[in-house]
Parts: sequence; C-alpha cells; structure tokens
Amino acid sequence: MTKPRRFKLVVFIPQSHLEEVRAAICLAGAGQIGNYDNCAFISKGIGTYRPLKGATPFKGKKGRLEKTKEARLETIVLAPKLKPVIAAMKKAHPYEAVAYDVYKLEAA
Repeated sequence: MTKPRRFKLVVFIPQSHLEEVRAAICLAGAGQIGNYDNCAFISKGIGTYRPLKGATPFKGKKGRLEKTKEARLETIVLAPKLKPVIAAMKKAHPYEAVAYDVYKLEAA
C-alpha cells in the first residue's frame, strides 16, 4: 500500500492569533502523524515588514517598518489535505498576505 505524499507546512502568525490558526489548520487535517493528531512545533520570535502603497496592514502604518511578536508554526500535511489546510489557514490568519512555505517531504 502506497502512503500519501507528505508536506511540511510552515506559517508565521502573530502570537495573538496563534491558537486560532493552529486550531483551524488541525481541524482541516494538518498535524496527523501515526496515531496522533494536532502535532506541531512552535517557536517564537520577531517578524518585520513594511506596508507599501495599496496595503491594508493588520498592524502598523504604510511606509513604516513594523516589528511584531510572531510564532513560526510547523506541521505535517498529507497531500489530500493540503488544499483544504491552506484554505483554512488563510481564512483564520489575520494578515492579508500570509507568509508561509510548503515543503515536499521524502518518504520515511
């Protein structure tokens, strides 16, 4: 039996919205490893960005560098769940331009 392709999803989230986004992506199917669900790794740090013309920033002012407390959330997503998980992430995330990466994982 062939196992579904696995991906690593990494998303940067304002710490104030971490639990909301984490819960949404797990409900959509992210974070399942073997007989466990809601699996994720979270690290905290400072994110920076400068809103440009046309932006509608969640926090900060256009043209001014913003520094904000963010969390990096990493989790596993099986291929059949990838699109619904990304849709749930974007819906729950407060940023208009969500910073995230998706990495294809090798079979293990």
